[in-house]
Amino acid sequence: MTSLVTGPDGRARCAWSGEDDEYRRYHDEEWGTPLHGDRALFEKMSLEGFQAGLSWITILRKRPRFREVFAGFDPAIVAEFGPDDVERLMTDAGIIRNHSKILAVISNAALVREMADGELDALMWSFAPTASARPRPRDMSDVPAVTDASTALSKALRRLGFRFVGPTTMYALMQSAGMVDDHIDGCWRASGD
Repeated sequence: MTSLVTGPDGRARCAWSGEDDEYRRYHDEEWGTPLHGDRALFEKMSLEGFQAGLSWITILRKRPRFREVFAGFDPAIVAEFGPDDVERLMTDAGIIRNHSKILAVISNAALVREMADGELDALMWSFAPTASARPRPRDMSDVPAVTDASTALSKALRRLGFRFVGPTTMYALMQSAGMVDDHIDGCWRASGD
C-alpha cells in the first residue's frame, strides 16, 4: 500500500488525502493541527460520531450543513433541541439522518453545557500522549485504529454519559484534533521530530 501521494503542487502527503481538493485542504490545514475549545471539540466529537461506519470525506462534504442545522455546534443551543428538531433533522438530506446519532449529539450537548468552561477541552487533552510516546509512522500500517489513550478517553467520556465515543472514534478525534500526530514520515506536514 502506498503511504504517500504527491499532489499537483509537488508536495508529498499522507495517501488518504488522495485526489480530492477538499480532502487535501483538510489534510494540509486541519488534520493533526492542535484544536482547543469546548465548542470546537464538541463539534469534532459529534462529527466523528456521525462518521462511524462511513468515510470521513462524506462527513467533510456535509460539514457546512451539519454546522448550519446544529446551530454551529453550540452546546447550549443544541442541548435544548426537542422532538420537533429531531424530526427536522431526520428529514434533512444534507446531513447523515441517523436517529441514534442525532439523539446522541443532543444528549452530549446537554452534558457539555453542564461542564465548567474549558472542562471538556481539559478532559480530552489530558489523554493526549506525549510526542515521544511512539515513533512517527513510516507507513499506513504503523497507524493504529485504537490505542490505550483512546480507550481510556472513551471510558472516561462514557462514565460521564457521553454516547458514540468508542475507542476507534476517539482515536480518529485524537488524530484530527492534533492530540497525536500521525502524518506519515515524508509527508510535508510531518513535524520535524
